[in-house]
Amino acid sequence: MRSLRTLLPCLLAGLASVASAQTAAPKAPTASETKKDWDSQYVLGPDSQEKANVAKGKVTTYILEDSKTFPGFSRRWHLYVPAKYDGKSELALMVFQDGSGYVNTKGNWRVPVVFDNLIAEGKMPLTAALFIDPGFAPDKNNPTGKGKDGKPLGKANRAFEYDSVTDKYVTFLLEEMIPLAESKGVKISKDAKRRAIAGASSGGICAFNAAWQRPDAFSKVFTTIGSFTNIRGGNKFPEMVLAEPKKDIRVYSQDGTHDLNNQYGSWPEANQKMADAWKAKGYDYQFVMGEGTHNPRHGAMLMPEALKWLWRDVR
Repeated sequence: MRSLRTLLPCLLAGLASVASAQTAAPKAPTASETKKDWDSQYVLGPDSQEKANVAKGKVTTYILEDSKTFPGFSRRWHLYVPAKYDGKSELALMVFQDGSGYVNTKGNWRVPVVFDNLIAEGKMPLTAALFIDPGFAPDKNNPTGKGKDGKPLGKANRAFEYDSVTDKYVTFLLEEMIPLAESKGVKISKDAKRRAIAGASSGGICAFNAAWQRPDAFSKVFTTIGSFTNIRGGNKFPEMVLAEPKKDIRVYSQDGTHDLNNQYGSWPEANQKMADAWKAKGYDYQFVMGEGTHNPRHGAMLMPEALKWLWRDVR
């Protein structure tokens, strides 16, 4: 048996080691950890790339100078018509908020490319797409001027149009924008199961709100990094979903754990609460929580699969 004189130095050394471990300062994150690009892992797949043997639909750009629903605000909008459209049959419809970002075939979303590919593969019906920008009123004294941030001078109407939990925006779609699209020579189905709506951030809550207010007009929703936070009362949506009878709405939703957390709330928590409410009420939904920030890259990567899932019972 070892003597106390022999064991004592070992015991003291062990205690010193434990004390040192307990009082040591926490290890600071490395520079690479601090600056990690959480969105770089999300890369567009083959359905988001142009394919030589796939016919391309036509995109036409227009300007709506004024609006009855939002008077004083003009906006740019684009209409996509699929390549095989005969001009006689009714098309399915999908509406995209912040439309200029979605319509760009070299941007994050590349919706016309994705539509071309999925329609050619028979993975979604012949579908027209409306890409609508939010309203904007240029500065009357300097209509072409720009501020220090490079943005046009004037009043943006995006937050009012997109974040308000009312039926005003969907009324604008049904009474102004869809008839305007039809005036360009396309016939659009009135069947809600053949109509979808999409958006990101404030456009994401706008898309769900449109279907929520008028499920008879839109039954499919694609929402990414949705602002279901307290900007204009959107944080109440989980309670509303739980309190009201289930509506005939199918939802594909995405967010990231590194999304925004500010005075309006936590985007990841808000989107998780929405998903929990859909689950509790038995909605047909998919919710994907990644690691990304308030950024379109993950949603854009998911979009082809989201569209296949949303349109799976419609041809």
